[in-house]
Amino acid sequence: MKKKVLIIDDSEMHQELMSLALNDVGFDDVVTAFCGEDGLKMFEENRVALVVIDTKLPGMNGFEVCRNIRKIGKEDVKIIVLTGVIDEVDAGKARDAGADDYCVKTSDFSYLLKAVKNVFSM
Repeated sequence: MKKKVLIIDDSEMHQELMSLALNDVGFDDVVTAFCGEDGLKMFEENRVALVVIDTKLPGMNGFEVCRNIRKIGKEDVKIIVLTGVIDEVDAGKARDAGADDYCVKTSDFSYLLKAVKNVFSM
């Protein structure tokens, strides 16, 4: 069974690296968006199991995107918010927005993979 992920990040390089990392844990179908507005459109047009959202996006920030995805009402979709630095404020914002998990964005995406395993109980 194919597992599809939506990556919303304004860096093409990060999108590509995350795609490769997520392929390694079973997400073989990846769709991407560079801004929050496009991310919401892609979410509505695709049935995804996971959404990975960077907090810093042009226009709508990652917390707003997360909140809007939750308003659409697909509770089975897992959402992970990525940030440059996790502090209590960002962690609280991610939880309040409806994220299943949040993590620091690193160059090897090890924290992202741990978060994915956590939310899917892998």
